[in-house]
This record gives sequence, C-alpha cells and structure tokens, in this order.
Amino acid sequence: MSEQPPSRAYARYVLALLAASYVVNYLDRYVFSMLAGPIQQEFAISDGTMGLLLGPAFALLYSGLGVPVAWLADRSSRRDLISLGLVVWSAATALTGAARATWQVALARIGVGVGEAAGAAPAHALIADYFPPERRATALAVFQLGVPIGQMLGTLIGGLLVVPLGWRGVFAAVGVPGIALALLLRTTIREPLRPAPAAGSLGVVLREFGESAALLMRIPTFVAIALGGMFASLAGTGFGFWLPQLFVRSHGMSLASFGMSYGIVNGAAAVTGTLLAGVLADRLARRDPRWRLRVAAASVALSMPLLIAICAVPDPRLAVWLSVPSGIVGAGYAPVLFAIAQSLAPARVRAFTSSLLILFITGGGMLFGPSAIGLLSSLLSPSYGAESLRFAMIAVLATMSFGVIALVAGGRSLMGDLARADRERC
Repeated sequence: MSEQPPSRAYARYVLALLAASYVVNYLDRYVFSMLAGPIQQEFAISDGTMGLLLGPAFALLYSGLGVPVAWLADRSSRRDLISLGLVVWSAATALTGAARATWQVALARIGVGVGEAAGAAPAHALIADYFPPERRATALAVFQLGVPIGQMLGTLIGGLLVVPLGWRGVFAAVGVPGIALALLLRTTIREPLRPAPAAGSLGVVLREFGESAALLMRIPTFVAIALGGMFASLAGTGFGFWLPQLFVRSHGMSLASFGMSYGIVNGAAAVTGTLLAGVLADRLARRDPRWRLRVAAASVALSMPLLIAICAVPDPRLAVWLSVPSGIVGAGYAPVLFAIAQSLAPARVRAFTSSLLILFITGGGMLFGPSAIGLLSSLLSPSYGAESLRFAMIAVLATMSFGVIALVAGGRSLMGDLARADRERC
C-alpha cells in the first residue's frame, strides 16, 4: 500500500478503471437479457422459467455472497477482490455459450453472480477513500455510468452479433475482455492506507459481522433508502431485462433493430441522467443535505409513468423516444443513495455498508423483478397471448410507488442520522 496521498489525476484514473469494470459487469448481465429469446427457443422454456434464470439464478449467490465478500474487503485488499471477481464473472459469461441444457445455463448464471458479488461494494469503498464527501456523489455517479453504458453495450452487442455469431458465440465474445481488464486493474491500482482491523477467532469474526449489520439497520435513513432503492430496482430491473422481448413480441422488431434504436437512445439518455443526478445532488446538498434524498425520490417518481408508457404505447418509435426522458430522470437515484450510505457509515465498514445496500437494491431487484414479470406473464398468457408480457411489466412497474414513499420518509430522519455519524467520527 502507498503511504503518499494520491494525486487528483491518479484518483481519476482509479475511478476510470473501476467504472470500466462496472461497464463489463452490466454488459455481461444485459447481453443475457438480449439473448433470452433465442435461449428460450432452443431449450423450449417458458417465461416463468426464463424469469428465474434472469433473476434468482444470478441474484441468490450475488446477494448471499455480496455482504461477506464486502466484510472481507474491509479487512483485506479491495483491489485484489475486485480483480478476482472480474475474472470469475467474465469466465462464467464466456462459459454460458457452452451450455447444452437449461441447468447448465443456470450454473453459468450462478457463476456470474458469484464473481459480480466482489465488484461493486469494494469499488464503492475505494472511491470513498479516494474522493472527499463533497465530491463523492459525483464520483459515484461516474462509477454508476457503468450501468447505462453496460446496458447499452450489452443491448447493441447482443442484437448485432446474435445473427452472425449465434447466441453461444456472443457470450464467448463478451466474456474474454473482462479478464484482460482484471489484469490491468490488479497491477496499476494502489490501496490507500487504512487502520488495520484487529485479528480474531471465527467467533469474533461472526460477532463483528452481525454487529456491523445491526449497526446499519438501526439507522432509520439507511433502512428507508434500502427499501426505496429495492422497490425502484425491482421494477426497473425487471423492465430492463424483459424489454427486448416485449419489442420482439408486441412490435415485431428484430433484436438488431432494437439494439440500434432503443439501446443507443436510452443509453445516451441514461448516461446524461446519471451524471446530472450526481452533480445536482452534490450542489443542492451544500444548501441542505436532504436534497440528495429529494433528488433520488424525484428520479423514481418521474420515471415510473414514463416506463409504464413505454410498455403501453402501440407505436414502437414512440416507445423508443419515450426512453429519452425516462433514461434522464430514472438513472439518478442509485448513485445518490450510495453516496448517502457512505456518509452515514463509519469508515471501518464502508464496503460492508455498500454491500448491504446492494443486497437490497441490486440483489432484491434482480431476485424479484425479472422473475415476477416472467411468472405473471406465464399466468396471463392463456388470456392475453403474446400481450401477456406487456401487462405483466406494467403491473410490476406500478410497485415503484412504494419506493417513492420510502425515500420521502427517509428525509425525515436524514439530518439526525448525519449528525450522529459526524459525532462518531470525531
């Protein structure tokens, strides 16, 4: 570890590499959603089963390992954990193309979840060490660009390469570059100095693990942002994973056309919205820290009717252009919530704090969102045929309203929780 404080230029370099790893993270997730149709056709599986592959097959291990991996990251090299996770999830993505049965696809998805459990939370903790609180929401927003950029690339690559390479070849093509990025990250990123945690027995380790979780769950604002983010992610993740199939079934659009239209338009809008939300939240928070939660709540509240409209309108061109305002306003809640969480958390449990929030937002969202839409679509299929997916998506998107309620409620406790966190750091 280096004893010299990092320069601002080096901090930006670290942020760029971590953001690139997050791009690969979401590229590998969303290329699977683009290829869900061909996989369903080859293995003759229903929407309900595909929903389980899109969500729980990934989320159960991702969520279950995320918290203990982050606890380990607070006590070891976060750089090494991120690099190792990147190798694992990239290799598992490439191996998805070798699957010859549904259970093998499920195993590969589990492997992706295992690797990605080591991605975001340790990266959040590194970013919090490299950037001061007044610039942290902006830095986390840059990192969070991995989500829209990864989604856009997954959509484009999956749509454009599925015909010339087949779905198996696409997985191999997107899995290999992550391994090279892992080597670059491992050899060029330095760990900032941190207080060394005390060593202890397994019993001590487990007790500290439980105490860290209990500490965070006693913070009312943390509970509010965890629940609010989970409901927003549940609906948004399900929407994003099933949207390509909606355009294919209801609008007769090819995957290549969908990738070139919706993928590019929505990706550019979401990149803009993510950056604007981080900068806006940091600037408004100088007047009143509660503006961070207000920005997050507005992001969720404004995006819900726009996403429902994308599903409901009969004209695919209008649906594509509705993704511009939905991408701008809907991409901003996550980096703001992660920045709030880092401000609430003691420095010794920063990675653990992010992992617990990720457990709710990403883990809960992926666990319930895609599977809820898939299972509901299968239930509605006898009555609505190909349109069952449309109605299932609209029903699940309506649950975003619960997320808005939770985030608004969190604003009531934020100032007290921030003051308490400041006193504990003194």
